Amino acid sequence: MKKMIGFIIGLTAILTVAFFTSSNEIETMKKAKPMVGILQLTSHPALDLIYQGTVDALNDAGYIDGETMTLDFQNAQGDQSNLNSMSTRFVSRGAAVMVGIATPSAQALANSSQEIPIVLGAVTDPEGSGLVESNEAPGGNITGVSDLTPIKEQFSLIKEILPEAQTIGILYSSSEDNSIVQADQAIEIAKEMGLDIEVMTISSTNDVSQVGATLASQVDAIWVPTDNTVASAMTTLVSAADSNGIPIFPAVDTMVEEGGLATVGLDQYELGRLTGEMVAAILNGESDPATTPIRYLDEGEIIINQEKAKQLGITIPTQLLEQAKQAE
Repeated sequence: MKKMIGFIIGLTAILTVAFFTSSNEIETMKKAKPMVGILQLTSHPALDLIYQGTVDALNDAGYIDGETMTLDFQNAQGDQSNLNSMSTRFVSRGAAVMVGIATPSAQALANSSQEIPIVLGAVTDPEGSGLVESNEAPGGNITGVSDLTPIKEQFSLIKEILPEAQTIGILYSSSEDNSIVQADQAIEIAKEMGLDIEVMTISSTNDVSQVGATLASQVDAIWVPTDNTVASAMTTLVSAADSNGIPIFPAVDTMVEEGGLATVGLDQYELGRLTGEMVAAILNGESDPATTPIRYLDEGEIIINQEKAKQLGITIPTQLLEQAKQAE
């Protein structure tokens, strides 16, 4: 009996050592090859460029999928239940850092963990969205990059291209916090410039055709914020506006390429690179989300779709053409 008890004690000790050794090995492997989870709201050119910029910046910093890190990329295709389950997946897999591309993605990640570092990719107002205590001092496990667009410059561009325009339509999704923030700012800016405004909202991409056509029939031009729902149905909105001969001035450069007329826009790829740089700094132990301010791109660039201008019979001032980047 004593031999049996001794055997059991010895076996227990061996298993205990093996367990802790295995646990330590797992932790060592995690540190040597950290897992980065990237959650993207849906597929459209702007968000795709942010993702690509993030990965490229990580690669440049030495974090390469399958070699020095494990990359888990998930696309929710606009489905909230997918956002929640994918966020849980990252946590259960022991992600070292999680990245949320677009506000709904970031909110889902924030709900899944208050400990794992989260980097925001393209969230217009992290503070206003309740993701951080303040944009200057986040205070928790979240920091990242804002895609706050230069709205005043965009409205000045509208007036420069269309000096006779008086009524500007604003179209956005009522379910996206980032769009609401931008729309409120745009309304104030338009009023300060003496412009009349017509505001219409959508709840899904299914609304874009009808609401877009109605709005286009009442205005001289349409302005669209950085809105994921509208961006996903940009071609539909362009078709509705074209039928009425009305130009669209979107906040995002890729939306100009899809049929908008012009913008002073942020480079979505560069937003992604900033995001990737912040992820790398956290992985390197050089940055703490709690004390790392939200970052912004320094300035936007003028982007003009000359083909669309010709189609609508709009003459772009020569000085603008000389400054602008042409939409591809």
